Amino acid sequence: MSSNIRIMRICEFCGNEFTARTTVTKYCQHRCASLAYKSRARNQKVETSNSEVSATISAPTVELQAKDFLNVKETCQLLGISRWTMSRAIEDGRLKAVKLGRRILIKRTEIDRMFA
Repeated sequence: MSSNIRIMRICEFCGNEFTARTTVTKYCQHRCASLAYKSRARNQKVETSNSEVSATISAPTVELQAKDFLNVKETCQLLGISRWTMSRAIEDGRLKAVKLGRRILIKRTEIDRMFA
């Protein structure tokens, strides 16, 4: 089925004006359509990669938030502070900690209480 429709359009990729034969035509030529497709595919890959990276970065924080008891290293990672700052907070009594053998454990509720 052929159509005698002639519609003036502007190409969504290059911006040139062209005559379209259908109402759904977006690009002036096959090359523009191909380049637009490649651009969309590239952008989708970049977005997927960015979301994977952000998920990988936030995964340790999510795991740490789920734990009830944290050691000093995990607490420092969760709060974004140094071991020295954590040691001072424990010594000053701002943060309660329990020593089990060589390990120092901090209750998750104590960290939340410190910021409340």
